[in-house]
Amino acid sequence: MTDPQVGMLMLTLFIFIIMLGFPIAFTLMAMGVGFGFYAYYVPGQTDFENRIFTLLVSKAFEVMSSDVLVAVPLFLFMGYLVERASILDRLFHSLQISMKNIPGALAVATLLTCAMFATATGIVGAVVTLMGLLAFPAMLKAGYDVKLSAGVVCAGGCLGILIPPSILLIVYAATAGVSAVKLYAAAFLPGFLLTGMYMIYVVTRAMINPALCPKLPKEQTDIPIFQVVWALLTSFFPLAVLIVSVLGAILFGLATPSEAAAIGALGSIILAIAYRSFSFGMLKESVFLTARATAMVCYLFIGSWTFSSVFAVLGGQGVVERFFLDLNLSTTGFLLLTQFIIFLLGWPLEWTEIIIIFVPIFLPLLDDFKVDPIFFGILVALNTQTAFNTPPVAMAAFYLKGVAPPWVKLTDIFSGALPFVFMVFITMFLVYLFPGIALWLPNYLYTPR
Repeated sequence: MTDPQVGMLMLTLFIFIIMLGFPIAFTLMAMGVGFGFYAYYVPGQTDFENRIFTLLVSKAFEVMSSDVLVAVPLFLFMGYLVERASILDRLFHSLQISMKNIPGALAVATLLTCAMFATATGIVGAVVTLMGLLAFPAMLKAGYDVKLSAGVVCAGGCLGILIPPSILLIVYAATAGVSAVKLYAAAFLPGFLLTGMYMIYVVTRAMINPALCPKLPKEQTDIPIFQVVWALLTSFFPLAVLIVSVLGAILFGLATPSEAAAIGALGSIILAIAYRSFSFGMLKESVFLTARATAMVCYLFIGSWTFSSVFAVLGGQGVVERFFLDLNLSTTGFLLLTQFIIFLLGWPLEWTEIIIIFVPIFLPLLDDFKVDPIFFGILVALNTQTAFNTPPVAMAAFYLKGVAPPWVKLTDIFSGALPFVFMVFITMFLVYLFPGIALWLPNYLYTPR
């Protein structure tokens, strides 16, 4: 068996083992060390002189010393604190009463709340669960269609994957070796476009069939303008100021993503204190959750980089590259094939595994097909959202089902989420058709004049 064949056996065994349910990070490290022992074996050496052990240590050091990855625990900490700051109910209420005259007002307010909250936290499970407890019952009580209401919560809760400060974009930047700042700039317009597509879909359906989204009772809409403004000032604007401050500092070069994330974490503490929800128990829980999530990401990076290095040494990367080149694909064909593969991978895998393990297989091919890695990253971030809402493993649907009333069927949640998946595909098509949607802002801000 040749080395490239061993490399492909390594990849095949890995996919088979993770399908069995083994922990992915430790499977990566174990297979990297096991096959690396063979790849780096030199006759006459003792076992512990094998270079694979040096490689494993060096990769661990690279991960722990990465300037880009420092932003991950800080943004996670900021997100967990905001999640516990008792701001979501105020935010939803203020947006609800300020949009009282729009068709499907509750659904539109839910999408805006999800976009704001997802931007502040970036944690899909938390946003879907909290909105499932707050907005979903409110829509059902108002007589909204169950499927539409479920789709709004599931789709809106996933927006934090794309809209900065997205953890996915930070991880992709570290994986692809591109600027996280440029990625953030590139994600803004596609993120707003997708949110707008969701809202247009909801408003259009509400206008075509008003029975899906009945108008709110008069007592909920006859609210003095002063009360509406005060509700926005005490809920929407504080969170908006925190988000704009963090992202503005990054985009305009006032701070690195790590520095801005640190300021955001401090701001979230101040916000929690201002809303009188800060406590030592809350702080302790946020630190614990941050440490756990960060450890998972770091172990995935160590395992993935070790695995990828051994895979490349064995010649497996060359086999994959030759396979794609031999297909004689156009750039469009390459993007369609890779995005379809990523879409399928989203069923059994989380986005972290897709970005850290499988996307690096495609990255060396981007030069061959003349694809900008930042543009590719935005398509991946859009595509990854579909995994949370596409059966059979639509995690957002399961999150919502866990907090929904018992009579709400999982099939209804799936049915409600699927139209929003098509909105994602339409957005991806528009971004491909008009690359400037993703690339104009980073080129405008960071191209020397």
